[in-house]
Amino acid sequence: MPELSQETERRGVVLPFGLAEVTGPSMVPTLRHGDRLLVHYGARVRAGDVVVLRHPFQQDLLVVKRAAERRDGGWWVLGDNTYAGGDSTDYGTVPEELVLGRVRFRYRPFADRQRGPFTVLRWALSAARPVLSVRSASRRLRAR
Repeated sequence: MPELSQETERRGVVLPFGLAEVTGPSMVPTLRHGDRLLVHYGARVRAGDVVVLRHPFQQDLLVVKRAAERRDGGWWVLGDNTYAGGDSTDYGTVPEELVLGRVRFRYRPFADRQRGPFTVLRWALSAARPVLSVRSASRRLRAR
């Protein structure tokens, strides 16, 4: 579940891109606690995309899940970590207007304990990745 950064809003106008931070294990292994996300707000969502949405019962809480399937009444969303819960298996479909945007990119912050040049290079090569759609999400949905 991300927390929106202050950089997402400037002078009362919502920018099409913003930053969010992941808290919790619901999207492991795709996203981990502490990952930073670049979110494209208002982007077209397709099945398999990782999205940021408002929780259906706590509208002030933002959640990161994978849009598995479009159903009557909205999107069926699932976490990549099946043991963490907190997805549509708990609260049903999410109305379209609560889906805020699509996650485009993630990066892992640099840990202060990483000191050597090879460690920094290894971090630089692995820290930043695009967040890709997984079209097999609907197959996982049928398996549940």
